[in-house]
Amino acid sequence: MTVATRGVTLRPLDLATDLEMLHAWVTHPRAVFWMMQGASLDDVRAEYASVVASEHHHAWWGSVDGTAAFLAETYDPAHSPLAAHYPVQPGDLGMHVLVAPTETPVHGFTSRVFAAVVQHCFARTGSGDVPTRRVVVEPDVGNQPIAELNARAGFLVEKEIDLPEKRAALSVCTRARFDQSPLRRSTSKEELA
Repeated sequence: MTVATRGVTLRPLDLATDLEMLHAWVTHPRAVFWMMQGASLDDVRAEYASVVASEHHHAWWGSVDGTAAFLAETYDPAHSPLAAHYPVQPGDLGMHVLVAPTETPVHGFTSRVFAAVVQHCFARTGSGDVPTRRVVVEPDVGNQPIAELNARAGFLVEKEIDLPEKRAALSVCTRARFDQSPLRRSTSKEELA
């Protein structure tokens, strides 16, 4: 299944074709919060083979205008470490996004990708096989750029939690908050331009 929004395309990760680029992205110094610095190609293959095989966790290869540009993950929080930290509601869907590192940043690019991934999440099924009602994220509390992007997209921090690998800001976003968010409004204007 391939999903496209405004030139942003998501398809299931294919390790046979995507592994080398994925390895370069997740081990890049700018991907420090991805926690795979120093991972070998085999380490990344093993990690994502388990994601690809899971019925509760999915990896999505993202392209923008035909060029590979990001990785997104969706997961059922009820089948993740988050279940121990908050009452998972039917329709909750977890999300991770990694935009590929680049030497030539494009203004608004990350916002465009992020908005498309959130829209992708709201088009999927969440916890309990219920259409997604809330998108859930748990970024590292030290990741200020993603905290700002989450806030612009309508995510509200519920609380800080301790996960095995980080102190995280458990945050949720409803469709209504996303639709009224500065990020959604700005990307909607771009769609009309």
